[in-house]
Amino acid sequence: MGWLKRFMGFEAPKPAAGSPVKGNLPFGLGSGRMLKLDPSLKLLLDGHSELEVPGQEVVWAVGEVDLGQSVRLARFYMEDEDYWLQVVMNGASADDVRDIILFGYYSVVPVSSDAELKRLVGPESNIGLPYYEHEGYEFVRQWGSEEGQTELTPISEWVTSPETSYRIQHLSMLYARETGLTDRREFLLLSVEEDEDGNVSLTTSVGVTLQSTDFNVI
Repeated sequence: MGWLKRFMGFEAPKPAAGSPVKGNLPFGLGSGRMLKLDPSLKLLLDGHSELEVPGQEVVWAVGEVDLGQSVRLARFYMEDEDYWLQVVMNGASADDVRDIILFGYYSVVPVSSDAELKRLVGPESNIGLPYYEHEGYEFVRQWGSEEGQTELTPISEWVTSPETSYRIQHLSMLYARETGLTDRREFLLLSVEEDEDGNVSLTTSVGVTLQSTDFNVI
């Protein structure tokens, strides 16, 4: 990382260049596969989650993150660039699925200077505090145990698409809230991202818990 690393004051983990995370992908997902969501899911979540559930999406790129201790993230970015699916895995097998979350991008804000980054995610911002308000809902911080603001979590992601492969460095904070539905939580992921060209942005994604019965892969 470049000036993002220097600004935050620590080095994000960075596996060897050109070395993607090793592990089988779940549900037969991969570039070119279609994720078809159950139409009843949209009706179920109406009034309980801000996320607008699509009917079907085609996977374009696959991101892989090694969190250590055999835990990894498999991320599937959709062709229309509006949605992405995250699967938390407990091992290298495709069956080692722990959690499934469908995310939709809420906003992407380019960051062009230290001052702008400090304003967005620095000590005077609300990101990293125990509670975060978004669209009238209060979300609870999922990472960090500090009473006050906590540092963003560094994540190194290897992304592969049909055209290229590249690494993205993230500094992220995850929030969640109960929706009132059984086994359905809504998530808010705020992430400062820097690509290999040094372009930095702050992305906000809203997600909701999925069950494996909520979708088919074609």
